[in-house]
Amino acid sequence: MRALLQLLRTSGIRRAGAPAVAAARLPLGASAGPGPRRAMALYRTEERGQPHSPDYRLFFKNVAGHYISPFHDIPLKVDSQENLFNMIVEVPRWTNAKMEIATEEPLNPIKQDVKNGKLRYVANIFPHKGYIWNYGALPQTWEDPHRKDESTDCCGDNDPIDVCEIGSKVLSRGEVVHVKILGILALIDQGETDWKLIAINMNDPEASKFHDIDDVRKYKPGYLEATLNWFRFYKIPEGKPENQFAFNGEFKNKAFALEVIKSTHECWKSLLMKKCDGGPINCTNVQVCDSPFHCSQEEARSLVESVSLSLDKGSKEEGMVYVGS
Repeated sequence: MRALLQLLRTSGIRRAGAPAVAAARLPLGASAGPGPRRAMALYRTEERGQPHSPDYRLFFKNVAGHYISPFHDIPLKVDSQENLFNMIVEVPRWTNAKMEIATEEPLNPIKQDVKNGKLRYVANIFPHKGYIWNYGALPQTWEDPHRKDESTDCCGDNDPIDVCEIGSKVLSRGEVVHVKILGILALIDQGETDWKLIAINMNDPEASKFHDIDDVRKYKPGYLEATLNWFRFYKIPEGKPENQFAFNGEFKNKAFALEVIKSTHECWKSLLMKKCDGGPINCTNVQVCDSPFHCSQEEARSLVESVSLSLDKGSKEEGMVYVGS
C-alpha cells in the first residue's frame, strides 16, 4: 500500500474517492515527477475486440484505473533528467503485425493498421523475422506535416516520433518503458520526414554501457547497418522502391536526436493548444489541464464504451496484406 501511495503522489493522481479530479491533470508538457524507474507500475492496458482483427483496440489506463490517451497523457520525459524518456511499445521485436497508436481515434488506443480493408503486416526482410527491435513511439511528440524540417527540407509525417529500442528483452505491446536516447536516423517516406530514434531500455542489463550512437557500433556491431538496410528494403516486397534517407543514411548522435525530440514536443504543444491545424488528429486528453481538448474521466469512459460498441457493430471478416509503411 505504501508503494501504491508513492506512485499516486509522484504521478500527480489522487486516490479514489478524493474530493477533486484536478490533481490528475498535468500542465502542458510536464513530467510525471521523479517516481520509480519502472514505468509499467504507472500504466495498465485493456484489450477490446479480438487480436488480429480490424476491431482490436488496446486502451490505456493510469494507476487509478482511469482511461487516458497514450499519445497525449503519458509524459514525454520521465523526470528532469536530460536523457530519460517514456516509450510506448507498439510492436514487440520479431513480430510482423503493423500496430500503431490510432492518432485519429478518441484516446488514441493501439490498433493494427488496415489498408483496403485488410490488416497490415511487414514482410520478413532476409535474414530477419519481422521488426528487428522493439518498435514504438515517444508520447507528447508530433511530426507536423505542415512544418518543413530545416535539416531534411521535408515536412513531418503526422505521427508521434518513432523509436527503435535495441535492448536484449522482447517487450510487450502496450508496455511503457523508460529509455535512453542514443541517436537518430532520418527516413524520407514519400517526401515526408519520418525520424527513427535509436534507444535502449534503461532497465536493460547492458544499458549502462550505452551513452551515444558510437556505443551501438562498439557493443552491437552490425546493428545500425541492419537497421538501415531494414528501413531501406522493407517496402520492396509490395512492389515499392527502396526508401531514401537524409544525410546519406548517416545516424546522427544523441545531441542531434535530443534537439529533434525537443522540436517535435513543441509541435505537439501547439497541436494540443489548438495553435496549428491538426487535421484529423484526435487530441482528446484527460490529464493536460490547459488544453481545450481536455475531457473528464467520465467522458473518457463514455468515449471508450462508444468506440467499442461501434467497432463491434462494424466488425468485418479480416484479411491480411504485407506492406512496408
